[in-house]
Amino acid sequence: MSHPERLSSSGGEHAGAVAAPPPLNGKSGESLSQLASRYGLTQSAARPPLAQYVRDVWQRRMFIWNFASSKSMAMYTSSRLGQLWQVLTPLLNAFIYYLIFGVLLQQKRGITDYIPFLVTGVFIFSFCQRSMTAGAKSIGNNLSLIRALHFPRAALPFAFVIVELQHLMVAMGVLFAIVLGFGEFPTWHWILIVPVLALQLVFNIGASLFIARLGAFVRDIQQLLPFILRTWFYFSGIFFGLWVLATKAPTWAMKILELNPGSVYVELARRSLLTSYRHDMAAKQVESLQLCNGGGPKAAGYCAQHAELVSMNQTVWIYAIGWAVVAFMAGFYYFYRAEERYGRG
Repeated sequence: MSHPERLSSSGGEHAGAVAAPPPLNGKSGESLSQLASRYGLTQSAARPPLAQYVRDVWQRRMFIWNFASSKSMAMYTSSRLGQLWQVLTPLLNAFIYYLIFGVLLQQKRGITDYIPFLVTGVFIFSFCQRSMTAGAKSIGNNLSLIRALHFPRAALPFAFVIVELQHLMVAMGVLFAIVLGFGEFPTWHWILIVPVLALQLVFNIGASLFIARLGAFVRDIQQLLPFILRTWFYFSGIFFGLWVLATKAPTWAMKILELNPGSVYVELARRSLLTSYRHDMAAKQVESLQLCNGGGPKAAGYCAQHAELVSMNQTVWIYAIGWAVVAFMAGFYYFYRAEERYGRG
């Protein structure tokens, strides 16, 4: 009989010695985790430190942009009108809302140029609305990509918000044409639309990251989210000036409307692009001051609840910056905490 650790031919000739395989646990009593640590092995899906994770996301910035561009180009390839739907969709929505709220319900009273007012609100809010909807699906709809490649998962919500930003850029060209068509001429205020959209982009990314984590583990959020966003849409002053609610809602409700990020970015966009809206706001401010100075219980209630809704001061910029910073930091950290769990199951 040949030696158990040697190979031999059928004629009994030794072919050479073969070392016996080492025990699975390495040294006696050594666990698999200790063995992995001894040989420098790490978990492939482990969550890196936060600073490293931020660097990883930044290093994938070209991947994020190119992934977003390919998604944007492929989104309407199956339709005959193709990329034209990027413009037609918000325009058709604005037309329907104009018929309902502008013509039937006469919400355009007190607003000089209602169509630019309405279209600006619809386009700007739709950017927020579509970003959150895409964020909710960004993980669940890309599980094959997540399981096949190793990359920071936050790149997916980032990319889907960039897709919506690219669509918005096309829609903004149409918005500028509508605004000019109604006699609004460019002023230095138009420059302010750039920081407005930049702040909204940061806010949308943060909100999308937050919802992306929820959507990854609670799929029902994708069914519930449209109802939440539609309700938010109706309470954000898209169809009417918020000042009309000043004498109809309690003080706490007016404060919520004032702080509402959905109306904050819309308000800033309207102030930036529409000279007629700035004039309407100035007239409402004079009217409110006259009512407040007139005395009586109605005047007292009006002044108490009116807050900043007809003010032309810079408080709304503080709200916009605050929402952008808080939403981005909170959303990014909340998403990062579940990094190693995405794609499992």
